[in-house]
Amino acid sequence: MSPRKDIDPAAKARGGRNIALGLGLAAFVILVFVVTVVKLGGNVGPHF
Repeated sequence: MSPRKDIDPAAKARGGRNIALGLGLAAFVILVFVVTVVKLGGNVGPHF
């Protein structure tokens, strides 16, 4: 089988943008999680 040559260039560009947006969103969620853990980590201490 030969590789498909009828792939729409616009669809390929959309796919690339979707991947970039997904990775950016995942990075943002991880950043918010890390900042939250760091900020709350200072408040954790012995409670007895």
